[in-house]
Amino acid sequence: MTNFTLALNDFSIQILLFITVILVKFVLVKFVDIKPLSLFYLYCKKLAHKVNKPQHSNKQKKLSGIIALIITITPLAIILWLFADFIAVPWLWHGLLLFIALGEFHLSSSAQEIAQALKANQKHFAREKLAPLVLRDVEKLSTMGLCKATIEMLLLRYAQQYFVIGCYFIFASPLLALLVRLLLEMHYCWNKKQPNFTAFGQAVAMLTALLQWLPVRLLAIILLISNIGFNFSASLSAFVRYFFSLNNNIILAIFALGIDRQLSGVAMYEQQKLRKKSFNSVAQPPTIDDISRAINIIKQISYFCLALLLSLAYIVHFLY
Repeated sequence: MTNFTLALNDFSIQILLFITVILVKFVLVKFVDIKPLSLFYLYCKKLAHKVNKPQHSNKQKKLSGIIALIITITPLAIILWLFADFIAVPWLWHGLLLFIALGEFHLSSSAQEIAQALKANQKHFAREKLAPLVLRDVEKLSTMGLCKATIEMLLLRYAQQYFVIGCYFIFASPLLALLVRLLLEMHYCWNKKQPNFTAFGQAVAMLTALLQWLPVRLLAIILLISNIGFNFSASLSAFVRYFFSLNNNIILAIFALGIDRQLSGVAMYEQQKLRKKSFNSVAQPPTIDDISRAINIIKQISYFCLALLLSLAYIVHFLY
């Protein structure tokens, strides 16, 4: 058997393992609240508190951010890479790494609870439910603002914690998939949108943007295909316009056109207003019902991707 055929068989196995881990985690989270990276996130907060001093200059903060990134990720990468040699069952180790790397599976149910709370005019409960899932301030958000923030959260978390992680797991390596997720957690903690992390978080923001770039463009293509027959011309224009940008604007723009609602715009971070680009600004703002629409669209995209992966695994296995 040639090395090429072996590689293709391994690729097929990775796809099946990816789908199996998703199913296992989907079932487990219904019974147990699983947050394997909560300690890592806490470590990042403590580390930033130690080295990101307000009295430091921006240059010092940028350098501190780079050093914090290196001393955190490098030892973990080396330890996990060396530890893999002692594992007797590689697929079990790969599955564990993926299990940790994948995001939480309660986002859709949380979004539905937010929508139900808003329908019952329970804005306080909706804000409490949304607050741990987003970086922005939610205390003063109106119903429209809560709807918009919830939809953006669903899309961006799906893109980052599922689609991007899945791409790295299947097409690169399980270890790289986990390292990308750890970098994302660092990015969430040290996000440069927060005034205190504007300089300190630049290094990890740039690195995560580079790592997300290609997978997010693949997701944008799928979103573009889903918009065929509705706002497709505008979606194609947005795809071309934002293709080379080093951010996730491309999927926000195409998704906004797909649901025919405004997305993004002004947001508050630590009581400071940040003017972000608004997408599909000629459309109406999102409503409560649009949260359910967004959930359904993301589910459809997930099913399409899983079916595509299964088909690919079948073709690879039986042709080679």
